[in-house]
Amino acid sequence: MRHLKGGFKLRRNPAHRKALLRNLAQSLIERDRIETTLAKAKAVKPIVEKMVTMGKTGTLAAKRRAMAFLYKRDAVHRLFNDVAPRFMDRPGGYTRILRTDFRRGDGAEMAILEFVDHQFEVKKKSKDKGKAKGKRA
Repeated sequence: MRHLKGGFKLRRNPAHRKALLRNLAQSLIERDRIETTLAKAKAVKPIVEKMVTMGKTGTLAAKRRAMAFLYKRDAVHRLFNDVAPRFMDRPGGYTRILRTDFRRGDGAEMAILEFVDHQFEVKKKSKDKGKAKGKRA
């Protein structure tokens, strides 16, 4: 019987997988939006959801548990002071996965993992950069 054998292995040993998921969760909390493979996005999504729920409580014990997982004081500070208060009135579903194209090197399916209230801003290109790289004489 396969009871409790689920989860994402991601072709890594347990220590490497745990470090990978920690780093992905930390990056998402710091940047609000990351691009990764679809399998990694699906694996880290429940972890981030639990971290935001933990951040909504705001207790000292929750901060210590978050620090034990994330290791980075800035990420924990951002989780409790910036990210979690944005979702106080939301009962769950803090992140979304947007499928994108396939990676050029190995064909892996890529995805964007972001918080649902993230506002994407397109960076404007300056016109003089395009003129400076013009044709050679």
